[in-house]
Amino acid sequence: MSDGFRLAISKYLSVLSQYVPIVDRVHGDHHPEFHEVKRLCEEIIGKIKEAGEGRPELDNEFLRLREITDGYTVPDDVCESYEAVYNMLSELDKAYH
Repeated sequence: MSDGFRLAISKYLSVLSQYVPIVDRVHGDHHPEFHEVKRLCEEIIGKIKEAGEGRPELDNEFLRLREITDGYTVPDDVCESYEAVYNMLSELDKAYH
């Protein structure tokens, strides 16, 4: 696992774990794609924890996230927490690759 990815994990993983369920509950009805974002976040977090010090295989999850979020484009009608989630996911994606 690269140092950049390890740093991004330590910086964002616990915040994502807190924010994603709340954003899903608040915005999921108007942005149903966020339900898939939540599912993928849970997969990513699980794979990172399972890999320990190793490099988790997350190519498919990040590819799917980029597809359903249109490259992490933040919708106009959402809160700062929604925006923060997309920004953190984008940073994790960059650090992974």
